Amino acid sequence: MIVNPQNLRGIYVGFNTLFNRALTTVTPLYTEVATVTPSTTDAETYAWLGDIPGMREWIGDREVQNLSASDYTIKNKDFELTIGIDRNAIEDDKIGLFNPSIEMLGQSAAMHPDKLVFKLLKNGFNEKCFDGKAFFSSEHMIGKSKVSNKGTAKLSLDAYVAARAGMMSLTNSKGEPLDLIPNRLVVPPALEKTALDITEADFINGTRNTMKGTAKPLVVPQLAGSDTAWFLLCTTRPIKPLIYQQRKKVKFVSKTNETDDNVFMSKTFVYGADSRGNAGFGFWQMAYGSDGTAGD
Repeated sequence: MIVNPQNLRGIYVGFNTLFNRALTTVTPLYTEVATVTPSTTDAETYAWLGDIPGMREWIGDREVQNLSASDYTIKNKDFELTIGIDRNAIEDDKIGLFNPSIEMLGQSAAMHPDKLVFKLLKNGFNEKCFDGKAFFSSEHMIGKSKVSNKGTAKLSLDAYVAARAGMMSLTNSKGEPLDLIPNRLVVPPALEKTALDITEADFINGTRNTMKGTAKPLVVPQLAGSDTAWFLLCTTRPIKPLIYQQRKKVKFVSKTNETDDNVFMSKTFVYGADSRGNAGFGFWQMAYGSDGTAGD
């Protein structure tokens, strides 16, 4: 193949088509647990309500619910994935050999938010949320009372029942129920069978499973390595427990001009993807996490 602008443009168009098609061939999991919020600058500040208020009878003047002074900021980060193709491969008409690499590039880009969101969930026992405490902590405050959304029990039917009851019993600072009903049991691959038994089996150890259907299991490959940790989430509200902040959607780009340094100095044509964004925490009240270390 003659290396000229027309042929290089044709290669780019073909690669771009493959890349964008590959974006749609995988189904990321992050939208199950995270709210996608648009971003227009280098960082976004979320003035959270420290409490989750409920409607009240209107007696006298309105009671204004002020946003928390402890603002929570998510800073956007840049991400990229790039491959290089030697000029000789183009001249020798071997472009088709690189099609799978371009498709893998697209799939990796589509799955990247999963990496951000579930890494944050995994680290939720240490990473701080809007109230300055770890997302999963026994030190959260509702009014003047300490409340915990953190456990150490290994995943079992009894531990699941206790966590579910705890979340459903949460109130706001005025003692009003938050009406949070957990609907997602999120686990690493090592706990897949246990999660499926708890949420889908008719019987467990010969006893009818009354918890069947109370939540949907979500098995997350990115949680591998934290093989005893499990999470119970309420994802039915407008704000989910986690946030994926999107500054710039992933885009396919290239550097293939004869005057580009990579071509002139190294005879390498560069193709890649880049995006901007980050992940952060929503309301801790909508999540329960256990590291599963009890008895270790």
